[in-house]
Amino acid sequence: MKPNEFLIPFQGLKQGKHEFAYQLGNEFFEQFDYQEFESCKIDVKIDLNKTSTMLEFDIHGQGTVEVPCDLTQELYDQPVSGELSLVVKFGEEFNDEDDELLVLPHGEHQVDLSQYVYEMLVLAVPLKRIHPGVEDGTLESDILDKLEELEPGENKTDDDESDPRWDDLKKLLTDK
Repeated sequence: MKPNEFLIPFQGLKQGKHEFAYQLGNEFFEQFDYQEFESCKIDVKIDLNKTSTMLEFDIHGQGTVEVPCDLTQELYDQPVSGELSLVVKFGEEFNDEDDELLVLPHGEHQVDLSQYVYEMLVLAVPLKRIHPGVEDGTLESDILDKLEELEPGENKTDDDESDPRWDDLKKLLTDK
């Protein structure tokens, strides 16, 4: 099922600037079979500048997505923000090979921006997602306690009891 929420009919629009605003939830991402977000609330604003030969789109998205932390699996709201500029020109055949240029066949009267909005927002989420409570130390979690317990620390053996097999090698480091 292809989303048609971002199907923008440009044929009846006058030349000049136009603005479109959307609020996205999980339904939008489910249409792309993307299930990484528990919930989301994202505002998308599309500015269109229509000229006689091309269309210029500036797409801005900002909001939050609820995702699990990579360390603790605790859910938290991750702020996301993304921008994309897209130029639409007209030619003989459809071509979307370039990320910033879309070529539509002559005679088209609408453009579907849903794939561009989807990719912009998914790429706006950081690859490594860390709960803010982990970074500032305020999150209480059994997983964090276990990670701290297993954290490699200083060697617990007494320094006086070194292995004699390594003594000659240690001398090489100091005899320069």
